Amino acid sequence: MADFVVAALYKFAPLPDFTELREPLARVCVEQGVMGTLLLAAEGINGTIAGTRTGIDAVLSYLRSDGRLADLEHKESRAEKMPFLRMKVRLKKEIVTLGVPDVDPNRQVGQYVRPEDWNDLISDPEVIVIDTRNDYEVGIGSFDGATDPKTETFRQFPDYVKENLDPGKHRKVAMFCTGGIRCEKASSFMLEQGFDEVYHLKGGILKYLETVPESESLWKGECFVFDDRVAVTHGLNEGSYTECRSCRAPLSVSDRNSPLYERGLSCPFCYHELTDEKRARNRERQKQVMLAAERNQSHFGSHPKAHGRRRSKAQSSSPFTLSAPRAETDTGFAEPGSDSEAS
Repeated sequence: MADFVVAALYKFAPLPDFTELREPLARVCVEQGVMGTLLLAAEGINGTIAGTRTGIDAVLSYLRSDGRLADLEHKESRAEKMPFLRMKVRLKKEIVTLGVPDVDPNRQVGQYVRPEDWNDLISDPEVIVIDTRNDYEVGIGSFDGATDPKTETFRQFPDYVKENLDPGKHRKVAMFCTGGIRCEKASSFMLEQGFDEVYHLKGGILKYLETVPESESLWKGECFVFDDRVAVTHGLNEGSYTECRSCRAPLSVSDRNSPLYERGLSCPFCYHELTDEKRARNRERQKQVMLAAERNQSHFGSHPKAHGRRRSKAQSSSPFTLSAPRAETDTGFAEPGSDSEAS
């Protein structure tokens, strides 16, 4: 039985005082035993949190008590174990990083398409369907026939559009992403580039998988999510993928059967790039993880910091060792370490 509620949320709304919102929000989350990550910026809020039914309801109620977030929507799924290690409330320049300063979803976005209407739209031969997610996400699942831009970060999407799409030729464009937030930015950008008919899936893949019966679905594979569940399937059930603890690549059953895979140490995507020093660190970390598991404790150094495949960069463990939920809050406006779509 699933014990935790996972709530994915975002809203573009002018929040000029977002720096002042951080500490009170973090305090409410900690008081309710809620963990996860929430990003605050002048353009809005984005994040995914998990906790008990009571805890999640309390945090959502607190957020919606701010008139600017009164109509905040969220999507829910369930998890048998807590999918996050701590609570983080961070201040950012953007709640999802496109890197184009003039793009403002608060001013204009594409046309929303309900999950129930999505199949008809993407089956239209005049519509080009684009997956706005990163390559490692697309690799484990996408809509049948969708175009993969082969981007490693969302920042590369504007260049992909400029180099591969033409407003005069591609008159109807339909886009989708995990929870909808990247498409808000992407559709706003494309409208500024002169594309007239730009559509995006309302609520993203998650809402589609929750709403559309599997027998009618055009989705193939699983959907990558930015928490310890790694991937979900139709009905938002946990999928079959796990995660490499060294490079964070999502791993299929086939990947885990590879001779290059060793739990906690390496996988087919990072095996040949690991130095002896990194391999030794991974081995020691996995030893500590196993010892903590024997004591029925969590090992907070067991997760590299960034999600997704980062094949050329070794990642450090988190410096936080927490025995109870606490809030981690950034002190400045550093660029996001990744373009994770928390929602």
